[in-house]
Amino acid sequence: MKLKIYQADAFASGLFKGNPAAVIPLDEWLPENLMQQIAAENNLSETAFFIPEGDDFHIRWFTPKAEVNLCGHATLATAHILFNELNFAGTHINFNSRSGMLTVRKIDDKLQLDFPADFVQAVDAVPVFAETFGVHPLATFKGRTDFLLLFDSEETIRKFQPDISMLLSTNARGIIVTAKGKDVDFVSRFFAPAVGVNEDPVTGSAHTTLIPFWAKRFNKTELTALQLSERGGQLWCKLDGERVLIAGKAVTYLRGEIEV
Repeated sequence: MKLKIYQADAFASGLFKGNPAAVIPLDEWLPENLMQQIAAENNLSETAFFIPEGDDFHIRWFTPKAEVNLCGHATLATAHILFNELNFAGTHINFNSRSGMLTVRKIDDKLQLDFPADFVQAVDAVPVFAETFGVHPLATFKGRTDFLLLFDSEETIRKFQPDISMLLSTNARGIIVTAKGKDVDFVSRFFAPAVGVNEDPVTGSAHTTLIPFWAKRFNKTELTALQLSERGGQLWCKLDGERVLIAGKAVTYLRGEIEV
């Protein structure tokens, strides 16, 4: 069986930046174990599969190790492929998903994700975090799936070289580290070894947590953000009640075919 495959760099204004995602259009779902094997073979932080569903689409996301409930950059990449490679007509795309209905809109030269917001709660300090990062967080929070650790500065976030294996002991999808930014409102990094992603280059789903957190601290709803991975990525963010709007750019890297 031959399948089309695309790869796009999401939250990137040019190639080799942002977060690469594989995108595989389907007419109907493949067996789940086969989709997981394809994602493992691709060895990217996410592979997105989608099928048509009336006038909309249904999307699923797989890391090399697991299917996940929400992925921002692979949704952005999928919308980019639909608009730019598969000639989807219109200004917005609706995706049904494990996290409900998600919409991606064309906004000038960007694509804007409309995702459910994740509001964190303060929790007690987790000793492994101070040991892993070499400094105590100013505060520790927990959202639906991730921990959020607040630190003192952008420079602190940039310097982290954590022992990733230590983070496997936490009962969470991932760990977000964040601080106020210098040239943007806030910066972050994201580590998710539990789902096979040691450090994710740019993480849309983590910003469903970060945006409400920083909107409250800054007392404003529109924010700019940088994820400080090696590849890096810029995001334009807005809190809209119980939703977050996350905008970014994307560029196609690969058009091809796989045989399974």
